[in-house]
Amino acid sequence: MPEEDARPLSWLMIEPGWHVAARDGCEIGRVKETVGDSGADIFSGISVTTGVLDRPRFVPAENVTAIEEGLVVLDLSAEDVEQLEPHEAPPSLRIQADTK
Repeated sequence: MPEEDARPLSWLMIEPGWHVAARDGCEIGRVKETVGDSGADIFSGISVTTGVLDRPRFVPAENVTAIEEGLVVLDLSAEDVEQLEPHEAPPSLRIQADTK
């Protein structure tokens, strides 16, 4: 799936909807979310959806082997990804008005 002339990209360029490929090159899903701290340039991983009704799975950054335009390649098989923990979005922060 990776192209010969594709240049590697920074994790900061990953966008929701990009294709995610297993180590054998077969597409296994799509990026749901990139997880990290862009201010500190810390890449934690990606959240991947493998099907319409499947819960996103968290793939740690150390399992990402390549980032190219529209594509993230993993060092995992499709079966390995299915065994990963579901990715839960952090609870939203609610700000309450001061009632004084």
